[in-house]
Amino acid sequence: MANSTVSLPVFFYLLLLLSFDSGILLKLANGQGKTWCVAKPSTDDAALASNIESACNYFGTKRQNCSQIQLGGACYDPNTPINHASFVMNAYYQDNHAQEHACYFTNSGLITISDPSNSLCQTLIL
Repeated sequence: MANSTVSLPVFFYLLLLLSFDSGILLKLANGQGKTWCVAKPSTDDAALASNIESACNYFGTKRQNCSQIQLGGACYDPNTPINHASFVMNAYYQDNHAQEHACYFTNSGLITISDPSNSLCQTLIL
């Protein structure tokens, strides 16, 4: 009987933790609150192309463009749909104050606490 008394508060504590927004937990885990949005590895090329088009159209209305993922741009290489999509998806996510819903992209976005930048292509953060 003593074990069930101890387990019940622990169970409710874990349930409370699981009920928090996952974005909050990511920011707490990171400690610094920096997050990035990348494309899920399982996303097919058609969805990635749609994400690139959507994000680039969004920036077109704000006089920004996606030249960094075009030939000669700092983020062109590696020249893969997932890398190009991840760059513009993160730019959109950061431009929208890193709000969790801004990384949804029809369930093909993934929020990470690991910086996906490389030496040539620096991702944007708030």
